[in-house]
Amino acid sequence: MGKYLSLAFNIPLDRTFTYSLPEGEDRKGGAPLIGCRAEAPFGRKKLTGWILDETDTPPEDLEADKIKPLLRIVDSEPLFDAPFKELALWLADFYLCSPGEALGAMLPGGRREKELPAMGSEDDPGIHAAVTLTGDQDRAVGRILREEGPFFYLKGPTGSGKTEVFLQCAEGVIREGKSVIYLVPEIALTHQMVDALRQRFKGSMALLHSHLTPSQRLTEWNRIRRGEALFVLGARSAVFAPLDKLGLIILDEEHEGSYKAGSTPRYHARQVAMYRCRREKARLIMGSATPSLEAWHSMEEGAIVPVNLTERVGGGVFPRIRLIDMRRESQLFSDDLIREIVRVTGEGDQVILFLNRRGFSYNYSCRSCGYELVCRNCSIPMTYHKEKGGMVCHYCGYRTPPPAACPDCGSLDAGFSGFGTEQVEEEMARLFPHLKTARLDRDSTTKKGEGKRVIEQFRRGEFQVLLGTQMVAKGLNFPRVKLVGIVLADTTLNMPDFRSPERTFALITQVSGRAGRYSSGGEVLIQTYRPEADALALAAAYDQESFYVRERENRRLISFPPANRLYRLVFRSRKEEEARKACERAAGMLEHAGEKDLLGPSECPLAVVANNHRWHLIIRTEEFSRTHDRIVWCRDHIDLPSSVYMEIDVDPQSIM
Repeated sequence: MGKYLSLAFNIPLDRTFTYSLPEGEDRKGGAPLIGCRAEAPFGRKKLTGWILDETDTPPEDLEADKIKPLLRIVDSEPLFDAPFKELALWLADFYLCSPGEALGAMLPGGRREKELPAMGSEDDPGIHAAVTLTGDQDRAVGRILREEGPFFYLKGPTGSGKTEVFLQCAEGVIREGKSVIYLVPEIALTHQMVDALRQRFKGSMALLHSHLTPSQRLTEWNRIRRGEALFVLGARSAVFAPLDKLGLIILDEEHEGSYKAGSTPRYHARQVAMYRCRREKARLIMGSATPSLEAWHSMEEGAIVPVNLTERVGGGVFPRIRLIDMRRESQLFSDDLIREIVRVTGEGDQVILFLNRRGFSYNYSCRSCGYELVCRNCSIPMTYHKEKGGMVCHYCGYRTPPPAACPDCGSLDAGFSGFGTEQVEEEMARLFPHLKTARLDRDSTTKKGEGKRVIEQFRRGEFQVLLGTQMVAKGLNFPRVKLVGIVLADTTLNMPDFRSPERTFALITQVSGRAGRYSSGGEVLIQTYRPEADALALAAAYDQESFYVRERENRRLISFPPANRLYRLVFRSRKEEEARKACERAAGMLEHAGEKDLLGPSECPLAVVANNHRWHLIIRTEEFSRTHDRIVWCRDHIDLPSSVYMEIDVDPQSIM
């Protein structure tokens, strides 16, 4: 009697497919096939899928002689077990995708194992071995390891020693014979941490992140699955690491938007971590100097246990923060910022300049006819990159030479406005030719290892000024930095998204935390055209509580999270009319099903991306499960033309 296998493919069809097992593919001793990958014919193509079930009889609705045989089994041993399969099915159900799409996000894709590159050893004794804890830190570790939990939030200002608390909790859990997942929002610039943790968790650490090749990820995955690694460090997808006896998940910088996936399945690592910790009776420690509004609300409601750190370790004093009203200034740098750069560098200390916009200028317009140059594929203004000698779309990558005159009316009274990091770098060279400035953004770090090199040179004092985008805002500790200048704080604040104030507050607080971490006298200057905005004024005043209270009330007035939950349905097509009609059809179906609180149908704020017209529908709800069922019904019954693609986003982090 033959075997029949149920396969899930990474395609948007919410079902599995049955194949027969060819002779000769069966395992010796009846070793399990569930959890292995298999190659199978699918229409005119060959697809690789995951084996979810095996039986000795075909399904009742299929005739045995019409079931196609597999082509081959890919893996010599399973990549996952029954609990992992349950996690995948939960992910598919919660985030409204197919089991194959869920598994595609959760599992490595390499065909064969490959050695990891050797890692150098960095001199970072603060992570190499446990250090003496402050009273605050000691109490935090004791409380987390002693109390039942299961969810804790380590709150503390930048420089208060949250990392050491995380690591000592991890060591305590490992001593109990359990395992740990440590999630960070971005691993590209945490090379120091990676190297140091390899030393601290000798031989028992594994690394999972997108900078590894698929085969290297497969190597690490199998080490974890075999129990050779008890401590897993990684970005978002490491939350799925197949650890046995999971005891702790750490979610560092919980507020970061990169924990939310941008493609199907659009999962949030925080939600997955909560589910795993509940199911596997493990602890979850989240941490940040700027908790997300949802996390802060959950602490207020008692669903998450707050654990507070109040002081900077290493003797640092919180910097003085000043707002500079740029409406009174006539140049890119205010007089105050110029004066402070001169003073701080003259005393032998260092400066960080932050601007959350790369390129040289981000807007080309004509003063005669009002023309604005936007990408031919997207409804996005193009950014001028002087180094590349052209205009670049930051969404689809389209490039074109800068126009010599207005393309619409031919006027010469047209040109660039706004500024990015390239222009700030040029202005630094003009104003301070004697100072060495390094730029750290996505454009300047295209070469492998370039970001690491710049950071190490700045740490050694080879540059006096480090200029950059969000790369300089996160997790970097430089003892000699005495001044942080936020060149323009309004770029995030002006985004048409309900989380813009929250993101701005977090970014200002995080960037400000780079100053004066090991000494007194640190200063932060925030240049802005909107000094009265709550996100800026309250960040400058270190008044986190007032910001959260006000922002939560603002959200309550519009019935947005954390007051309600959101779903977002996006319909995209190269034909605008079809995207609009599909969105209207979904709205009608959901209204008929009983959903009353719909926003839209309307064009997305980013109406066209990569030649796709985008319409969306936002559903606000206090009855999450009931709305979830209605959206499943809509998804399964809506009749969409092949030219329209529907994206479903549960708990969206952005509505752009």
